[in-house]
Amino acid sequence: MTEPQSPPKLMAAGEHLGERGGNYKITIFELENFQGKKQELTEESPNVTEEALEKVGSIQVESGPWLGFERQAFCGEQFVLEKGAYPRWDSWSNSHSSDSLMSVHPLLIDTHDHKIHLFENAGYNWRKMEIVDEDVPSLWVHGFQDRVASIKALNGTWVGYEYPGYRGRQYIFERGEYQHWNEWDASQPQIQSVHRVRDQQWHKHGCFETP
Repeated sequence: MTEPQSPPKLMAAGEHLGERGGNYKITIFELENFQGKKQELTEESPNVTEEALEKVGSIQVESGPWLGFERQAFCGEQFVLEKGAYPRWDSWSNSHSSDSLMSVHPLLIDTHDHKIHLFENAGYNWRKMEIVDEDVPSLWVHGFQDRVASIKALNGTWVGYEYPGYRGRQYIFERGEYQHWNEWDASQPQIQSVHRVRDQQWHKHGCFETP
């Protein structure tokens, strides 16, 4: 059995980005539909309402991707923000359980290749599903049940969802090994769809095209 390894921590905006550090830019608006006060960011913010804004109503990602968090200091539910426009909270929250977004962090994508192994049981045991360079809106279609208890992200950065069709809570998987679902802050071993997180360096429009 592979020796357990802790998943990698999120990088600070300036860490290991090199010349690509300037490629990250996000504009946060206080009101829906890109109205009201706005704040432009090119690096992480543990509290986006600390200065000019009272809340987050809409988001424009000019270059990224970014990772948003429900609470301050990069805590709570996670929201992947790829290049594009998010006119209101339910356009970035797939679980629709909270309209709060309080902190953001650039998400480093260091390769265009993607490969991930999903395991039915903790400790990389029982049935395994390998996914290479594709998005999977439903694991059921490929004969894999909704139980995913451990994961090896071998290449690229991925996001897993509780339900088919990229719905429900989001879980980010950077390159590394996750031998138990509590290592990605899940309350149960349930993932039913996964997709690649992509960078405009290789994928010019990310997942969303800006009007």
